[in-house]
Amino acid sequence: MKQSILVCGVGGQGTVLASKLLAQAALRLGQPVKTCETIGMAQRGGSVTSHVRIGQAHSPLIPRGQADILLCFEPGEAVRNLPYLRRDGLLIAAQNPVMPVTAALGLRYDPQAALDYLKANVPGVLDVDAEACCRQLNSYRVKNTVLLGVLAGSRRCCLPEEALRVALADLLEKYRKLNLDAFELGLRLAQKV
Repeated sequence: MKQSILVCGVGGQGTVLASKLLAQAALRLGQPVKTCETIGMAQRGGSVTSHVRIGQAHSPLIPRGQADILLCFEPGEAVRNLPYLRRDGLLIAAQNPVMPVTAALGLRYDPQAALDYLKANVPGVLDVDAEACCRQLNSYRVKNTVLLGVLAGSRRCCLPEEALRVALADLLEKYRKLNLDAFELGLRLAQKV
C-alpha cells in the first residue's frame, strides 16, 4: 500500500484534522505514514496544506507532480496546489469558496473561474457541493468528514472505508455520530458525482 494525498484549504476548515484522520486510519492498518502541515497565516483564512504519505517515503513532503490525490476544501486552493497532482491523479474539490484575505485588499477572486479551470484541465475531478451536505446535517463543522467520505467513496483511496470510520470514531469521540453521518453522506455523494 502506497499513496500520497495532499489535503488543502484555508484555516478553520479542518484540513489538519482530515490529514490526522487519514494518518490514524493508515496506522491502524499497520502502514507506515508520514504527515506534514504547512500553515499560511496561522489564523482563519490563511492557506493550509497537509501532506499525507502512506507507505514507504523518504520525506513527509510530496514532491510536485507526485500526489495521487488532491483533497481540496476550497476552489482557489485547489488551483494553487494543482501542480502537486500526478497526471492521472484524482482531484476532489469542494465547490464552496472562502474569500481569501487578499480579497480584502482589493485583489479579485472568482471561485467559479477556478472551478471551470479545474474541470477543463484535470481529467479526474470530483466537484462536490460540501456545504449542501453540511446544511443537510445542520453543521458547517463537518465539511472535512463529508470530503473524507467522498474520498472513500471514490474507490481511489488506498484506505478502506471501515478504517476511516474507526479513525473518525476514535478521534472525534465528542461528535462521533455527527461525523459518522457526514462521512456516510460523503460516501453516498461520491456515487452521484
